[in-house]
Amino acid sequence: MNDSKTKNILEDPRYIELVRTRSRLGWLLTIIVFLVYFGFITLVAFHKNILAITVGSGVMTLSIPLGVGVILFTVLITGYYIYQANRNFDALTEALQEVNK
Repeated sequence: MNDSKTKNILEDPRYIELVRTRSRLGWLLTIIVFLVYFGFITLVAFHKNILAITVGSGVMTLSIPLGVGVILFTVLITGYYIYQANRNFDALTEALQEVNK
């Protein structure tokens, strides 16, 4: 790609919006994942008594469903990012590619 095409893309308002939106969503989801993950780790480190509560009449403690919940939450939030990328980011990227051929 030559310098004029690169400059055109970098100055295109759609490209600026793409970068801004993608970065904002990426950082937001990263912060949310860190809060959930480190919240669970904080429970493990400082509040073991909460995690030791038995669930139901069996021997399973609260830590197991919460740990599985953290994993499932990570999968769901990744799916949400993929959904947003397919719905919004790919269309903007294709539009930029068409204009700058």
